[in-house]
Amino acid sequence: MKPNLERAGISLRDVLTSARFVQTPDVRVTACCTRPEEVSPGDLFIAVTAAGSDGHDWADEAVRRGASAVLAERLLPVSGPQVVVEDSREALGEICQALVGRPSDSLRTIGVTGTSGKTVTTMLIASVLEAAGQSVGVTSGVGYSDSVDQAAAKLTTPHAPLLAKWLSRMTEAGCTSAVLELSSRALAERRAAGIDFDAAVLTNLREAHLSLHGSRENYRRAKERLFSMLKPGGFVVLNADDEASTELLPRLESPVLTFGLESDADVTGEIIERKRCEQTFLLSAGNETVPVRTRMIGDYHVSNCLAAAAVGLTLGIDATTIARGLEAVERVPGRLERLECGQSFGVFVDSARTPEQLACTLRTLRKNTAGRLICVFGAPGGRNKKCRAELGRVAERSCDLPIITSNDPRHEEPLKIAHDILDGFRRPAKGHVLPGRVEAIRYALLTAQP
Repeated sequence: MKPNLERAGISLRDVLTSARFVQTPDVRVTACCTRPEEVSPGDLFIAVTAAGSDGHDWADEAVRRGASAVLAERLLPVSGPQVVVEDSREALGEICQALVGRPSDSLRTIGVTGTSGKTVTTMLIASVLEAAGQSVGVTSGVGYSDSVDQAAAKLTTPHAPLLAKWLSRMTEAGCTSAVLELSSRALAERRAAGIDFDAAVLTNLREAHLSLHGSRENYRRAKERLFSMLKPGGFVVLNADDEASTELLPRLESPVLTFGLESDADVTGEIIERKRCEQTFLLSAGNETVPVRTRMIGDYHVSNCLAAAAVGLTLGIDATTIARGLEAVERVPGRLERLECGQSFGVFVDSARTPEQLACTLRTLRKNTAGRLICVFGAPGGRNKKCRAELGRVAERSCDLPIITSNDPRHEEPLKIAHDILDGFRRPAKGHVLPGRVEAIRYALLTAQP
């Protein structure tokens, strides 16, 4: 997808002030692309390195197809103007945003990142802003919206060209605010470059995605990148209950608001009632306390609510309106989502992918379950195989009937993945292996019948 500005275009010298221009004093751009087959005459070709491919190898083909200039991280043996930058991904994001008129300049833009809770927190913040009368656009793992039209999400955070397109659509639709869920991969790949944020929310910071980032430090740096993208006067919202998050405090230059269930924080919560399908908590900030009744369960959901409340309070929204916005979110697809089909037992769907997330989900459901707890789960193929046995340990310890099934095995044999999970069981006979996902779910439902 090629973002383009249907005017005279943009000056790359204005957008990329530190770039080196070769054989040209400037390049005016109306459209850009990263793959040679997408090039139309006059386009800027941007050489981007990705896993298993290097766009620098395609520059010559892009020029043959009519690219007016090539942007790269090194000087290339091709004819015509070149623009050399330190990071072509960063440049891609900056150019894409410039091509659509930098919509974040006219939007109140909130970025949400963290190891878990990003999607729900994003939806909660959007709901709080809507309760305050704002028109809100959203990009998240469950979909993209410009407040008028919606689209399913293929990625938690779209690539730079599509992200720019959606922000542009938001301004055209009259949005006043945008809430963007930002994965660690998206931040590492600079997909949001060129966006200036009014607020940056970090839900928590745990060990995850190490196969992608290579180390815990690289993962942390990817998350921290969001803080460097704040507008002047922008603020940070941090989880006071999460030690890894609070360790960032000395390094932050922007104002910080903290939230927590267990720690001394600016915004706190106290759960006062739990039921199978809802809970009530007291939301406190300063001298004000309001009750919030939510149809979503779990301590971590309350934590997500506190993060959203912190954003709302900092933006000047009163606590009663914030509570109304939080209560309006009754479900988020795949996030401990309650399914009601007239059955006499609870059924929940959750996207828990890591051992820690699975443990948290099962712990929450155990508190809300009087009888047996049945868990249908699996592990994806082709990634983080070390976690599989730990998933098994968590399931054996935390539920009464663990049912191991297929979960996007990719190129791997589903039974091999199931056996890797069983390696974590002390008593492997407790685990039921049903590779067919439909079969596994049917068995769980039949077994749950009273």
